[in-house]
Amino acid sequence: MKRYSYIAVVALAMLCGAVAARAATDPLEMIKTTTEAVTTRVAKEKEALRADPGKTYELVSELIFPSFDFSTIAPFVLGAEQWKAADEARRKAFVEQFRKLMVRTYATALLEYSDHPIRYPEGADVKDGTAFVKQEIVQPGGTPMVVSYRLSNKTGEWRVIEVVVDGVALMKTYRGSFQGTVQEKGLDGLIADLTTKNAELDK
Repeated sequence: MKRYSYIAVVALAMLCGAVAARAATDPLEMIKTTTEAVTTRVAKEKEALRADPGKTYELVSELIFPSFDFSTIAPFVLGAEQWKAADEARRKAFVEQFRKLMVRTYATALLEYSDHPIRYPEGADVKDGTAFVKQEIVQPGGTPMVVSYRLSNKTGEWRVIEVVVDGVALMKTYRGSFQGTVQEKGLDGLIADLTTKNAELDK
């Protein structure tokens, strides 16, 4: 299984049971419980999901939207300057296409997921409304993959704002890619590129 697939699947690992996740007061237990729920659900429904990609998109959409803090992520990945300069219509268009990209990327990865033991070497590190939770995904014959979640609790609900896999920060990586496109083509060009990419993934 490709490492990028692990990245996407792990990013989704805590996204099942969205209501319970949002209500959780312990970020470590939230991730443990929902990781098990998602992997079990994917294992049971994999054949049906393979047969109908649209169902996979629906599954991911149902899980990802409540559990990620897009109000924090979107301005970060686009860049504060671009976000402030953009009007409401462009912000909405960007967030829509960015979400679609995440859904399609993660949906593809879910179908490649294979069960691997997951362990938690330490408790959650919580400070000033931010939590860090570390997972280790055991890989047969290899070094465990280290996954760190950064969660924010602005309103009494723990939500993900970053996922770091073996030192690679996913949202930061999106930010670097998007900012390069914006510098070359502008925000409208970035939105157009994302729209095209999403259409290609739907084929």
